[in-house]
Amino acid sequence: MEVTVQWVRTSWTKRSRGGEAAARRNAVPVGFPLPDGLAQSVHTVHTVRMHEKDDFTPYDGRTERKQVAVRLRETEGRLRVFPCVDPLFGLPPRQRRPPAVRLAPGQWVRWQLNYRFSSAAGVRDWSYWLDTFNIAYGPVTAEVFLGTPAFHVDEQGPVR
Repeated sequence: MEVTVQWVRTSWTKRSRGGEAAARRNAVPVGFPLPDGLAQSVHTVHTVRMHEKDDFTPYDGRTERKQVAVRLRETEGRLRVFPCVDPLFGLPPRQRRPPAVRLAPGQWVRWQLNYRFSSAAGVRDWSYWLDTFNIAYGPVTAEVFLGTPAFHVDEQGPVR
């Protein structure tokens, strides 16, 4: 199975919910070039992390594909893609989720999910995440996720 996965996570607090900080946050990319040797990596995922405390500077990393909460299954010449969401894993609630995407060879999907968290005791600020999963099926170039996906699933909900 030739699959390339990129997981981009942007995280912030309420300090970046408005004004200039929110404009910087909203301007960060959701797709990045792949590092050398990572295209079609069967077991490795390209991770990019950006956080408010670092002024949303992107940091590259790698992780094992089994650490990424996305179900991938190849059937009948297509790749079925469906990110997992733990129902207790932050807001917004997701009672009804979109269906899985079925990619043909040469296609890719961008799937976005957002979350809001509070501390258990309520003493810390709210924190927020935006997870973007870029997933390609078949051979790709390093710039694949800089283009326009065949499918874009925006599963972002209101996080107030």
